[in-house]
Amino acid sequence: MERIVKKMPPSAPVIPKKLRVAAYARVSTGKEAMVHSLSAQVSYYSEMIQNHQGWLYCGVYADYAVTGTKQERPEFQRMLAECRAGKIDMILTKSISRFARNSVALLETVRELKNIGIDCYFEKENIHCISGDGELFLTILASFAQEESLSVSENLKWRIRNKYKDGIPNTFTILGYDVKKGVLTVNPTEAEIVKMIFADYLSGMGKTAIVKKLHESGVRPKLNGEWDSRKIHDILCNEKYIGDLLMQKGYISDHLTKKNRKNKGELPQYLVKDNHEPIIDRGTFEKAQQEMTRRAGQYHPKSDITAKYPFTGKIVCGICGKHYRRKINNSGTKYERVIWACSTYNTLGKSHCASKQIPESTLQSLTDGMKVHSMVAYPDKTLKIILENNTELVKEWQ
Repeated sequence: MERIVKKMPPSAPVIPKKLRVAAYARVSTGKEAMVHSLSAQVSYYSEMIQNHQGWLYCGVYADYAVTGTKQERPEFQRMLAECRAGKIDMILTKSISRFARNSVALLETVRELKNIGIDCYFEKENIHCISGDGELFLTILASFAQEESLSVSENLKWRIRNKYKDGIPNTFTILGYDVKKGVLTVNPTEAEIVKMIFADYLSGMGKTAIVKKLHESGVRPKLNGEWDSRKIHDILCNEKYIGDLLMQKGYISDHLTKKNRKNKGELPQYLVKDNHEPIIDRGTFEKAQQEMTRRAGQYHPKSDITAKYPFTGKIVCGICGKHYRRKINNSGTKYERVIWACSTYNTLGKSHCASKQIPESTLQSLTDGMKVHSMVAYPDKTLKIILENNTELVKEWQ
């Protein structure tokens, strides 16, 4: 009987695919101990992932001095973008509170990641969110984390408000003074800038003209950034320059959004008269308040209706990142030409931002019938239009 022998070529060994793993770390304050804690978290997870034979290291995303109740965490958002792009299979993190203290935001994020096949492992709680009962445990523990955040927030507010009652301010920074442990001492160099601002305003200069003068003189604000009319207004209205101290002008509405709101009577305020050395005498300060009231009545008659236009808050300058504002140019003809201009260009001129003005009629024709979310205007007369469905369009204007 003839037997047939078939030669079988050797098959290539199947190499198991490595799991692409990243980690997330966060600290909520900039204190030295927290900096060391963040560094320790980064080192720990880097070593842990790289030493695991079945894992491929995809980095550690770390947010510094950012609270876990906010979603505007740059590294957190960058990590989510990498997940959506299919570059990560699993995320490691120390605990639920490090990932997020807002339980709604936490569950929304975890569910989104779970739907695209990405697991989140919370080391302290020993929970894999992709498991069947993981989300149930996560929901319960996330609620505890959020309540803990509320408790910490309320305790901090209580401590600060009790200090206000004793005339002790919270930490702040102000041009013209150096502040150490709540005590204000005059900074001679900065005090001259404050005096110049008051003198220029009372001599008839507008806030925009003062901003231009400061820029041309090379004077910078206390906390960097750029001068604008709002900063000049705040200096002219600040009672600290006459030696008084008014506390609790604003407050944080809730521990989740962390939004600062102006105190319009919702909470008590505390005024300490003659608390420190003044920079401006009371007579000059009162004249400045009266002049601001006079100009406001003359140029901006009080109205209960705030004007808002279809493009308000939607156009961003492609050069400086500031928003465009609506302007009416009286050109001498019988018609008014309505345009939108970058606020930097409008305030400081072409030397600070070489953006282009856009006629409102042009904007209307370019976006006719569209549901616009935002726009970016570039100096080459191109406009990137982002629709509400995230579609991007690029259009030119003449």
